[in-house]
Amino acid sequence: MTGFGKYVRYAVGLWALVLMIALSSPSVAQQAPINPTASSVKEQQLLQELDRIQGRVTIPDQRSRVLEQPAGRDWREFRTVTLRWTGALAILGMFVVLVIFYLIRGRIRIEAGLSGIKIVRFNGFERFVHWMTATCFLVLAVSGLNVTFGRPLLLPLIGFEAFSEWSQWAKYAHNYLSFPFTIGVVLIFLMWIAGNIPVKADIDWLKKGGGLFGHEHPPAPRFNAGQKGIYWIVVLGGGLAAASGYQLMFPFYITGIEGMQLAQIVHAVVAVLFIAVMLAHIYIGSIGMEGAFEAMGSGEVDLSWAREHHKLWLDEEQARQASAGKSGSPPPMAAPAE
Repeated sequence: MTGFGKYVRYAVGLWALVLMIALSSPSVAQQAPINPTASSVKEQQLLQELDRIQGRVTIPDQRSRVLEQPAGRDWREFRTVTLRWTGALAILGMFVVLVIFYLIRGRIRIEAGLSGIKIVRFNGFERFVHWMTATCFLVLAVSGLNVTFGRPLLLPLIGFEAFSEWSQWAKYAHNYLSFPFTIGVVLIFLMWIAGNIPVKADIDWLKKGGGLFGHEHPPAPRFNAGQKGIYWIVVLGGGLAAASGYQLMFPFYITGIEGMQLAQIVHAVVAVLFIAVMLAHIYIGSIGMEGAFEAMGSGEVDLSWAREHHKLWLDEEQARQASAGKSGSPPPMAAPAE
């Protein structure tokens, strides 16, 4: 029995020795948890292990413990390099295209000439919503571009003090005017959704280039295919810009630092593309097409303009007016211009 006990003691001792050697081997030591507060831990080792550098904090906001995360470098590269090139190419590229188009095509004239008869196209409430949204958009565009291009372009020209003052007021305007802009986008969606559903006439309009490259104007309803495209860009692009913008305005309420970086990227990309598209919209609605500005200016357009650019809509309006006249309703909307 004594001999058997000796063998048991030898076996236990041997097992304990093997276990001590295994625990002290380098492979196991490397798998042990890393103490992020240890002074001997290197930055690269922390990044490989945790994908970020973070410590421990006692305050309620645990997000403040993150000191460094690799995605921040990619975000900084996008904001200071990629975004500036993308925005400059999109906005300046659109401006150059419009100038070339104007030099080649010139202003799109009313082929039949002015008839002197006006017809209501947009009522007062529609025009109010349009101009409220448009005015807010212009201020948001200028103040937003200042964030990306202000420091390299404006700062050397006006100096630190003036640039600081301008940037502060631009930030206030950008934040507060975002609310009426969002309301305007929602109202535009509700007001004009019925007229911006794609129909067969839109395909024919697109095939003929919408009359932009020739003198034949394909018949269109109240909103042609080009205007429908602008409508959906305003609704979807404006909605996405608003959603990402409010996430930036009220940081860390629904996401962490990675979500904030993604929101800024989405907001910036949508914004510069939005601005580029709106340049084309502003061009067509002002100097690019004769008679177009009056639609949102006075709300009335010339009958010849309506017949050339929105014949299907004009036919519907004239049929409705004729029906209203027979039933003893108020006089038709078309009237001679004063």
